[in-house]
Amino acid sequence: MKVILLERVERLGSLGDLVTVKDGFARNFLLPRAKALRASSANLKVFESRRGELEASNAKARDAAAKSGDKLDGSTYVMIRQAGESGHLYGSVSGRDVAEAVNAEGGKVERQMVVLDKPIKALGIHPVRIRLHPEVAITVNINIARSQDEAERQARGENVIVSQFEEERAQAAADASLFEGGAGQFGGEED
Repeated sequence: MKVILLERVERLGSLGDLVTVKDGFARNFLLPRAKALRASSANLKVFESRRGELEASNAKARDAAAKSGDKLDGSTYVMIRQAGESGHLYGSVSGRDVAEAVNAEGGKVERQMVVLDKPIKALGIHPVRIRLHPEVAITVNINIARSQDEAERQARGENVIVSQFEEERAQAAADASLFEGGAGQFGGEED
């Protein structure tokens, strides 16, 4: 189906482009969300008469998104989650979780704006892209930890999983040295 784009759509085109898309994509996404019009002579005339108005509203929305994006870009949000000893989460962090974390700190982000290729399933600091407008994208850092102390250690650059294994190894070595030559062992000759 041929459509006229009313705004920029990622990997498809920008305002005013005449593109061919699959029928389902047009009927289920582009048309209901007013991102496009069916390409017909009547709709082309309507679009040309409204082009200036659409460009002005798009520029205004882009400027508002850029202004709010300046406040959020590069900021870090801490999420406390349960995880196993190897650092794998007992669940995953989705776009909804990221949006809730940003909104809890005073940002205004919807779930659909968060761009995650796959859910986050491990402890650590993860960069997450947020698309505030089709032409404005920012990156925030999500610090996923088991406790607030662990989150602070990760923020300083420490790999908490590696340090945990090193601490356990040192503790095991200390425990082993307690048993060597300890109580109940006879060091002299037997009769």
